[in-house]
Amino acid sequence: MTIDDPAVLNRMSRRFRNFSEQDGQDDRLYAALARHIADDPQLCGLLAEAPPGQQLPVLLLAALHDCMLDETVPRSELHDYYPTADGHRPPDDALPAALGTFVQRHRSRLVQTLRTHATQTNEIGRCGALRVALQALMQRLGLGEATPHPIALFDFGCSAGLNLFVQDYGYEDGWDPQPAGDAAAPVIRGQWRRPPPSALKGPRRWQVSESMGVDPAPVSVSDAIATRWLRACVWPYDEARGGRLRQALALAAARPPRLIAAKDGLQALDHWLSQLPGGTQAVMVNTWVLAYLDPEQRRRLDQTLAGWTKTRGLAWISGEAGKFSPLSSLPPAAAGEPVETTTLWTLRWLDGAQVCTEPLAWAHAHGRWMEWVEQSP
Repeated sequence: MTIDDPAVLNRMSRRFRNFSEQDGQDDRLYAALARHIADDPQLCGLLAEAPPGQQLPVLLLAALHDCMLDETVPRSELHDYYPTADGHRPPDDALPAALGTFVQRHRSRLVQTLRTHATQTNEIGRCGALRVALQALMQRLGLGEATPHPIALFDFGCSAGLNLFVQDYGYEDGWDPQPAGDAAAPVIRGQWRRPPPSALKGPRRWQVSESMGVDPAPVSVSDAIATRWLRACVWPYDEARGGRLRQALALAAARPPRLIAAKDGLQALDHWLSQLPGGTQAVMVNTWVLAYLDPEQRRRLDQTLAGWTKTRGLAWISGEAGKFSPLSSLPPAAAGEPVETTTLWTLRWLDGAQVCTEPLAWAHAHGRWMEWVEQSP
């Protein structure tokens, strides 16, 4: 089927053009591809094949990248532009023709991917902020001063569950470097622009003793095709992210995380909480998943978690775009950074009988930089 509705095509074209001029600047190949796609109705119309919530330029770009990573797809001129497919050709005037020819040959596969897949990066770079958020939680609860306190970590919207290995990764952040807990684990490199309080430095005050992830379609780390899709969602020129994702997948394959498929993540969380051993601090974490919920689902999530914080002591760490945070008002944004694409990390916990929610840090969506929020007196 060919999309020929002018209003739809104009909308898709604007999305690709905006992407090429803003976020796409981080990858020269994606910026060039997005510019060409925006000018070609046959190409930008492909995106309309995706479900409404997934009509994002990165989805079509990931579908193309997946083809480049699939060794069963015959090599084409387009492969020559992808460093992840052993290509070394920079974007040039021949790129549009190479793209058009490839899409013409593989259109049915691309359409099927757009209709059935969603962007799933499972970005472990976010663990750079998550591990400090867990440290802040322990400080506020007065736990783990002498010896790490056991926590039960629940990843809401887990993809392959790679963030459940937060305590195994190494960290180089210019503030409080920590070696990897496993020699095979990746080292996450980010930079704190405004560092957290020095009281959060030092030995880890928490220890993951229980963990589980829930997702409508969790990715099995033993599924080569599914994990190839995760790799396809990483931009081709981002060698650092691609490398650490491969390491994290290998680590998880050796110790597969406990993941379940469920449309109602709160129901799964409710059941999991009832099974936890006493003395374990339960923590739910979500990163860049709330955009896929509608307003009523987000309201239910917020209210349910607030109730469970009060009655069951559940702590909630959220890393989402600011507009999806559980705050009534946002802290001052990181200087020069767009709020729409910047992560706001927040923490909710039980202080005595009071449910407290506060902002912790702004961060790059992939963890390249982090900036601690200056707390009000």
